[in-house]
This record gives sequence, structure tokens and C-alpha cells, in this order.
Amino acid sequence: MSIEIKVPALPESVASATISTWHLKAGEAVKREQNLVDLETDKVMLEVPSMVDGILKEIRIQPGATVNAGDVIGIIEEGATAASPPAAEPQMMGKAEARASAPGSSTTTPVPATNGAGDDGQSPAVRKLLSELGLSSANIPATGKGGRLTVEDVKAVAGAQPAKAAQAPVSTPAPVRSEAPATAPRTSAGLREEQRVPMTRIRARIAERLKEAQNTAAMLTTFNEVDLKAVNDLRAKFKDSFEKTHGTKLGFMSFFVKAAIEALKKYPLVNASIDGSDVVYHAYYDIGVAVSSDRGLVVPIVRDADTLSFAEIEKTIAGLGAKAKANKLTMEDLTGGTFSITNGGIFGSMMSTPILNPPQAAILGMHGIFDRPVVVEGQIVIRPMMYLALTYDHRIIDGRDAVLFLKTIKEGLEDPSRLLLQV
Repeated sequence: MSIEIKVPALPESVASATISTWHLKAGEAVKREQNLVDLETDKVMLEVPSMVDGILKEIRIQPGATVNAGDVIGIIEEGATAASPPAAEPQMMGKAEARASAPGSSTTTPVPATNGAGDDGQSPAVRKLLSELGLSSANIPATGKGGRLTVEDVKAVAGAQPAKAAQAPVSTPAPVRSEAPATAPRTSAGLREEQRVPMTRIRARIAERLKEAQNTAAMLTTFNEVDLKAVNDLRAKFKDSFEKTHGTKLGFMSFFVKAAIEALKKYPLVNASIDGSDVVYHAYYDIGVAVSSDRGLVVPIVRDADTLSFAEIEKTIAGLGAKAKANKLTMEDLTGGTFSITNGGIFGSMMSTPILNPPQAAILGMHGIFDRPVVVEGQIVIRPMMYLALTYDHRIIDGRDAVLFLKTIKEGLEDPSRLLLQV
């Protein structure tokens, strides 16, 4: 029985998706609940699992194509089993046959040498990609059904050789010396190479939201610095017992989340947002924590962070970070948020001006911790110092409140007992 593989219902506000990766090839066995294909949206990556056991009979839509909810993208033959390849009979081969069966050849069916035009069995996406990269299908191993080229076949070859030079004629590359890596770039005199790659959906969405923030908010950034000696001493004293007791490491982020919450309670406008001509005050504290992933920067939300302990905050952030790296974040993980924290210090940043995450009114920027000489009680001492940056929407937050808000965070971090006593 043939079962259609359909694009599932997409999250609210997501109109379409892009086929990202098929995890199986046509003709391969499929297990129930096995992930068949990844769909990329402008917010999250969706998996499409198989509902039955059988074989993947047909892939109808190749990676790179845009699809909508309900579209049929493939066919599964329920209950079928993948056929075992017939044993090869020993025989003498001619030179052409030997080349066809040499290592690296994905099929014994020769692929017609074409230029991507005419009735060559290639999909429009493959022909377009061949044209953009200036490649010929003649020497590209094909892994698709019936010896057809797939987008992955073309990308694999394109990634193993230099990009096409703009307006440059296609020429036969010189033989690569045996000691040189296969991906070594050409160094022909005067050759200025370029490669044009479409934005991913999430990157395009990030660009759209950042530009929206610049166009609508009156962004201003204020700075301060914080002495993290007390936090370092506390972490060094209790890190082993904390991990043994709670099963998670005691990091810096829980201190910053706790300090931000106490500051937000004192200055509720910083936890507010603008909706048209209204200011919306939030009586809860959903803290967005920026996480870098292979797909770009995402900001999953720590819900009701004011009700969580240090250990619960650390566990929640670690779990969200792991989901981001595995492309497993859901819409629920990313929706909402009243205030955000971003940590450029993990990459070595000394100072930056973070950009707002609309419709939030403020974002805290953490930076690198560097030992610097500072004056403490009249003495010059070396302390672990960090610059803090608060970018805020000047339409609703005055400079006075922004400066005092950041000062409150500084005071909580320099004397962590304030965070425990909420003073």
C-alpha cells in the first residue's frame, strides 16, 4: 500500500518551508517513527517521521524546493522490503566498463552527458544549480533514482572544487599534484573568484528582524563594568558540590539572569514592550538567552525565570543550548520573551552594542572577562573585569532608568548575597 509523505501543519505565522535534507534515498528501508526529511522554516527546523514500516518508494520534491503544508513530497510503500543487490558475476571488463565501476562511481548506469538543457531527466532545481555553478552533468556521479542527478550530487562536487569566477570562461583545471589537498584553491594570476549562495530561511528572518529593530526602535546603549571576583570565588568554592548535588555545572549565566530579574523588578519599564500606541507591562519574567547555532543566532526563552533556582536556570539554559545545536528547538521555545541576554564574551568580545530583539524594550550584553588593574579602597589590585552593555528603546525607557538598571545588575553581581536576599 502506497502512503503519501506530506508536509505537516506548519507553526503559526509560518507560511511555507524549504526541503533541507532527505535522510534516505529512494529504495531504502524505512522504520516507523524514523525521520525521513528535515524541513527548514524561518524559525525552526521540522522533522517529518515515517508513520509506517516499508521502503521509501519515491522522492517527489528535492532539497532546496519551497513547500506548503499538505504538499506531497514523497511516497512510502508500506510493508515492502528493500531488495538486495544481485551478486556480481566475475567477468572481463573493457576500459569503459572498468571506469564505470571504479571507486567513487555511484552507479553502473551511465549518466547521459548533457549541458542541463532538453529532456535529460534532471529537475529544474538541478539544471538551475548546474547553470549557476558553471558545471556540466557529464562527470558528476549521480545517486538519484534511475541514475538522475540530485541537488546534493551537484553541491558535493561544487564543494570539492573552486567556485566559478564571475563572467570567467570555463576551462580545464590543471592536474592536482599528489601532495596537494583535493580542495586546494586555484591561484591563477588575476583570477578573482566569487561564490553566490542563497540565504537560509532563518538567516533571512534574522536579517528581517534586525532591520525591523533598527527601523522602528530608538535604540541607545549605555555601558558599565563589573568586578566578578565575588562570583568567581563563589563558583570556585561550591562548583564541585553544586554539580554533585544538582547534576549540572554552576556557570555565570544563572548569576546574570538572577541579577537581571532583580533589576527588572525595580525598573518594570525595562521589562515592558510597545504594542502600537500602548505600553505593555509584563508581570512575569521570561528571559531570552541568545544561543549561537549552525543555522544562526537564536534566542530560546527561559520561562518564569524568577521562580527558578540557580540550578534550574543552569539546567534550562543547557537544555535549550543542546536543542539549538541539534536543530530541535520548537516554536514554543522561541516564542515570547520579555528581556534578553546575549554573551559575546564566549567568542572573546571585549565590548559591543547588542541590538534589540523586537518587541522587547531592552537587551543585556555580556562580554569577555579580563584581568585588569582597578582601584579598590585606595589600592591598585588586579580583578576579573567585564564590560556590560544595555541597549534599550529610548521611546519608553529614559536614560536615567537605563543607567540605574545596569547599575543594579552590577551591584548584584559584585555582591551575590543581594541576589539571595533580593535586596
